[in-house]
Parts: sequence; structure tokens; C-alpha cells
Amino acid sequence: MNLTYDDKIAVLDLGDDENRFSPGFLDEIDSALDDVVASGAHGLVTTAGGKFYSNGLDLDWLAANSDRGDWYVGRVHALLAKVLTLPVPTAAAVVGHAFGAGAMLAIAHDFRVMRADRGFFCFPEVDIRIPFTPGMAALIQAKLAPQAQVASMTTGRRFGGVDAAAAGIVDSTAGEGAVTPAAIEVLRPLAGKDPGTLGAIKAGMFGPAVAALGG
Repeated sequence: MNLTYDDKIAVLDLGDDENRFSPGFLDEIDSALDDVVASGAHGLVTTAGGKFYSNGLDLDWLAANSDRGDWYVGRVHALLAKVLTLPVPTAAAVVGHAFGAGAMLAIAHDFRVMRADRGFFCFPEVDIRIPFTPGMAALIQAKLAPQAQVASMTTGRRFGGVDAAAAGIVDSTAGEGAVTPAAIEVLRPLAGKDPGTLGAIKAGMFGPAVAALGG
């Protein structure tokens, strides 16, 4: 994980593997988000360096630590709530596959730009027989229109970038190598928003989802 800045816009590269939510990954991203806010950044773009934006939950760790399942899900919920209400403008540069909780992480951002020609956005829960937690469902429902909720949550469909944009799951698409720059440019005009005001607005907008996530 690597945090850099383009002018005053923070760019957080999640890594070049599957970027699953191991406890170590959760610690790193939580710390990076704190650094972004403390730095006075004018925005945050999350991106990745490989074929995955994020493949979501670390199911191997969860299987080996089943007695800590509630703690783990609580940590994931806390991350999603934190991104959802971060007091700076946020954009996910979905440069590769975003599955499950990785797709939820993207949804928690204010904006999403996805690669047009490669990668899938997918909530596979219906096919892997893992129902959404109430918090995760509330997060998605806070961000997507009802038709897009049904299309994505009940089908397990893998959306390419163009289809995801048509469904309103992502805001726009870009070509290879252009996704992260495009996400940065989405945030550039939003520089200088007061963090206290923006944070309060997001907390009000998404209060029910944050409460469902345990925040």
C-alpha cells in the first residue's frame, strides 16, 4: 500500500495483488485514511496496481479464524463507514476487478471511475451463498438506485465498466492507464471544501447506513 499526492489530492494505491481485506490490510488502510485527513488533502483517490482493485473479504483468514468472525466483520464495517463519511471528496479508480466487499469499498466512495475494457464489478453473494449483512446492504442501498440494487445484489452479475456505468453503479469509464488520472480530475474542482461541513453533510446523508454498519 502506497500513499502519494497529486498536488493536494491523495492517491492511495491499495497494492498489486488481490488486495483482500486481511487484518493487516485493514490496519494499513485505516492508518492511511487518518493520514489523508490529517494532511489537509483536498481529496482522496483509491486505486491499485494489478488486475484487481480489491477482491474483498479474506476468506482464507476467516476460515482459519472462525472464532473471530464477528470481530472481523466489525472491522470491515468500520472501514466502509469511515470511507462513506470521510470529510474529503473521494473517488475510487476501479482499475481492475472489484468483487464483494471490494466492490462495497468502491461504492462507499463519493464517485467511481472504472476501466472501460477490462475488469468486473460484482456482488457475488447470491452465488456463494453468503447473504449481505444488514450494514453492507444498507451501504449499497444508500448509493444505488433501486433498479441497480436489484440488478447487482440479487443476480451475482459481473458488470464490465460500460455496463456498470449504464446501470449507474459507476459514474464514468476510462481506458487503460487513464482511470486513476480521470478519478483525480473528478476531484480537482472540489478542492477546498471545508472538512467539518463536508463530514457533517455525509454523516447526515448516510446516517442510517452508518448506523447499520455499527458506527
